[in-house]
Amino acid sequence: MHGGVRWDYVTYVGQAVSRYGLVIVLAWIGFGKYVKMESRVLIQHSPLMSWLYHFLSVGAVAAALGSAEIVAALLIALRPLWPRASAVGSAMAIVLFLGTLSFLFTTPGIVAGHAGPVPVLSAQPGQFLLKDLVLIGVAIWTLGDSLVADTQTHRGAARDTGGTG
Repeated sequence: MHGGVRWDYVTYVGQAVSRYGLVIVLAWIGFGKYVKMESRVLIQHSPLMSWLYHFLSVGAVAAALGSAEIVAALLIALRPLWPRASAVGSAMAIVLFLGTLSFLFTTPGIVAGHAGPVPVLSAQPGQFLLKDLVLIGVAIWTLGDSLVADTQTHRGAARDTGGTG
């Protein structure tokens, strides 16, 4: 404790806001895929994902992505009860964010201009997509945190039952 502040508590609050903020963002964006087709413009220019439209409608692709985001959010939220499931949700989120970050390189209109040698991102979609860099960082942290918790849970269970872990 320093000056009346418990720094471990500050860390705990930051971790909770990070984890459950990620859950809220993923779920919100996932549910949004059912009411508007915001991802169509991004996906149609992506060599990694545009092929989906050869097999599925725009609505079906949006629903599949939205469902994956909602499932990832729910699994990440399970960390206190089921760390392994949370790790799966975190891995799903990482894959989803890698996909959206790839749009920074494939979507027309990302760069609005240049300030010297630095590209200036457009508000939509450039800056909108750039936030996923922070979100993927949080997802990587939640993955590691969940895997550590799962390992500790299994070690504790093995110790309690006389197993080898």
